[in-house]
Amino acid sequence: MAVTEDDQVRTLVVLGGTGDLAARLLLPGLGRLLDVEPHRRLRLVGSGTEAWDDERWRRRVRQSFDSAGARGAAVDAAVDGGAYVRADVTLVGDLRRVLDAAQGPMALYFALPPPVTVAACRALLEVDLPSGSRLVLEKPFGTDGDSAAALNALVTRLVREDRVHRVDHFLGKSTVLNILGLRFANRLLEPVWNADHVERVDVVFDETLGLEGRARYYDGAGALVDMIQSHLLQVLAFLAMEPPASVRAPDLRDRKADVLAACRVAGGDPVTSSRRSRWTAGRVGDRDLPGYADSEGVDPSRGTETLAEVLLEVDTPRWSGVPFLLRSGKAIGTARKEAVVTFKAASALPAGLHGTPQPTRLRIGFGPDGLVLELDVNGPGDPFELERVALRTDFGAGDLTAYGEVLAGVLDGDPTLSVRGDTAERCWRIIEPVLDAWRRDDVPLEEYPAGSTGPTPRPPFDPSPS
Repeated sequence: MAVTEDDQVRTLVVLGGTGDLAARLLLPGLGRLLDVEPHRRLRLVGSGTEAWDDERWRRRVRQSFDSAGARGAAVDAAVDGGAYVRADVTLVGDLRRVLDAAQGPMALYFALPPPVTVAACRALLEVDLPSGSRLVLEKPFGTDGDSAAALNALVTRLVREDRVHRVDHFLGKSTVLNILGLRFANRLLEPVWNADHVERVDVVFDETLGLEGRARYYDGAGALVDMIQSHLLQVLAFLAMEPPASVRAPDLRDRKADVLAACRVAGGDPVTSSRRSRWTAGRVGDRDLPGYADSEGVDPSRGTETLAEVLLEVDTPRWSGVPFLLRSGKAIGTARKEAVVTFKAASALPAGLHGTPQPTRLRIGFGPDGLVLELDVNGPGDPFELERVALRTDFGAGDLTAYGEVLAGVLDGDPTLSVRGDTAERCWRIIEPVLDAWRRDDVPLEEYPAGSTGPTPRPPFDPSPS
């Protein structure tokens, strides 16, 4: 959809601008965007409950921009023209004061805890938003399918659906976007990208990081909600979608929605198709970590998992019978962030060719970003003996960070990298049976030492070898 001159965002309002998300990710991403695209002119308004003034806000913005190496006239203009409004954004009067500091059509970025975001949106019903304004919401979008549907109904009373940007910064990662080119531009791959040739698909995001000061949020979410319900299901959608007519937002989002509508817990059984664990005391690199249950800010009685595994199936002709394993864990000894497509092994070898053929594997790395294709070839010694080789290439880093890409879409009115409302609800519906089973303790909470590879592998939770 084209954006008219009168419709262009002129002000970015960051609700929760004094928080960690704004300082570490949002503002550095914006700074990089203004550096790379200096034609942009943007007023930056921050809001929070802290007793800051304009000067304190401008220092925060400058520090965040500096951390991204952002320079130039557009960067300086955003810093110098910045304003701060101390406010409780759940109150109508305070919200009006925040919006009064904006100029023209605005994007309201809710860098807030989910309950505060909902309360602020309710307060916005009593406020007149300027024409052309947009709402930008961080995940998690709701706490279950019903709450996501209720929030969708609320925000679309404020603005049209195409002006709601549900942010998933994973969709701004250049590697995730490279999946499209990899799949659809290579005849070597697309004809075999189906159940006839693919044995399984794994999407793994294991981190060495612990809580890193995020206990308040993480202990109420856990690995399943924090990573799988949002980020990894989006990656699955890119891997499993049918070819879109174009990469414009309507076509791409429709194909993602089709995949997620066909996605469900394998066998319809969340007990046998899910696994949850949490770390115990251990050592990650040069750091000693206490057990998760003993970490500051954690309520052990919640039974929050720090590693989740879910086996899913995509009930379409292309993928019928292929397991999709989604896994994410924290405090793992070696980071592993990749999608792995494992192809079926060769059925037989010609007489005289020795060795056991291994499945061809295609690895798409999410950090470092790259591609590895593992194949069997004739060895250098005995030419009739099979040997494993890996063909590697790096994906070139984009000019923008993931948050920079997402913000560019917001400011340009392009929802391609945002999650559509029905898709946000669908992601909750997919994992709700697992959440329900875990709340009933039908699935035991296992443990693994910090710094290990996670719980002991067992079928079907045995990801393709790293």
